[in-house]
Amino acid sequence: MSTKLHIVGGGLAGSEAAWQAAEAGAEVILHEMRPVRGTDAHQTDSLAELVCSNSFRSDDAQNNAVGLLHEEMRRAGSLVMRAADAHKLPAGGALAVDRHGFSAAVTEALEHHPRVRISREEITTLPPPEWGRAIIATGPLTSASLGAAIGEATGQDQLAFFDAIAPIVHRESINFDIAWFQSRYDKEGPGGGVADYINLPMDEAQYKAFVAALLDGEKTDFKEWEKSTPYFEACLPIEVMAARGEQTLSFGPMKPVGLQDPRKTERHYAVVQLRQDNRLGTLWNMVGFQTKLKHAEQVRIFRTIPGLENAQFARLGGLHRNTFINSPRLLDEQLRLKSQPHLRFAGQVTGVEGYVESAAIGLLAGRFAAAEILGLAIGPPPSTTAFGALLAHITGGADERTFQPMNVNFGLFPPFPKTAKIRGKDRKQAMSARALEDLSGWLGDKQAAE
Repeated sequence: MSTKLHIVGGGLAGSEAAWQAAEAGAEVILHEMRPVRGTDAHQTDSLAELVCSNSFRSDDAQNNAVGLLHEEMRRAGSLVMRAADAHKLPAGGALAVDRHGFSAAVTEALEHHPRVRISREEITTLPPPEWGRAIIATGPLTSASLGAAIGEATGQDQLAFFDAIAPIVHRESINFDIAWFQSRYDKEGPGGGVADYINLPMDEAQYKAFVAALLDGEKTDFKEWEKSTPYFEACLPIEVMAARGEQTLSFGPMKPVGLQDPRKTERHYAVVQLRQDNRLGTLWNMVGFQTKLKHAEQVRIFRTIPGLENAQFARLGGLHRNTFINSPRLLDEQLRLKSQPHLRFAGQVTGVEGYVESAAIGLLAGRFAAAEILGLAIGPPPSTTAFGALLAHITGGADERTFQPMNVNFGLFPPFPKTAKIRGKDRKQAMSARALEDLSGWLGDKQAAE
């Protein structure tokens, strides 16, 4: 069997897997089909391109599971987190990045790594056994031919859902006679700012008219075979949320709580938030406004939002189909395909949701594969860590009969004994402290083995 590691897919998971394996001492060939073949969502041929939001979500390692995952990845030498930290933007308590600077940094690091070779080609079938160990990290936009090969190899029908992209607005086109800067609850972000979001207010009449326009707006048509595909609940198109009830948005992405217009004494009925999308601060992402409205309808309807009446859009929202496998049924605890153990899967195709979760699974897959190649023994991380909790969920913790994509959350972590009597916010902080302590042991064991 070859001693090289082949990785198919140069997104967040594939890039992180390549970095981890190469840093561990393995020779890596990273296969990326762009620009030989494009996708419906990517705009560049850079590795680790962010095609949806530019946010890695909360960076609070003490009270938030995704923030804890950030910290675990940093401690594990993550390339994705190194690039994110180097290109972070003001975003309250979240970690948002300049998307172009971020992907350029990941691409440059891998292009210059002495043990990584990047092959720009489309892989249309599963890597054959003679390639040796391989990782499939093709993400939500797996090509039709490779997707068919995966379906044939797994013996399962592919599961799929739609993922939607939010629009981006040029800052200079926002009306600041109406808009104001503030983070929700004035929460301080990684850069120390408490006013990292642009806020656009609505009164009750404006809000209800906006909801009605969303419901009446012309949407993207589905192909017949796509009509039964479910959405991921954490990334619903805004018009789908609106259809669940007139007040749904005012309790969701347009909730006014924690925000106070400095020019008003009363609280607004609803508020739209925009988050900085590039380092220059010229582009702002409409938070929670992923949509399947047709482009002309987006311009018409979103310009009815006070402050966006003259909005110029750098990118309009869109919709793409996402695919993933039934990992609890198909993968072992080291992400190997049970029927073909020379193959591993990583990233969103395994049924994790979110940039950081995808990269984290890539990190683990890269380490596991490199260890096999180098003749080292590495067990899975403890289930008390964010790494371990997420891995355990997708490789057996979830019900394979109802398996759906999952973000990392404290509900995946093993609880404390009832005798511990740890509750509420203290419980989250205690889980985080336990996780980082246990992670230290796992990383130490790995480093000792090397």
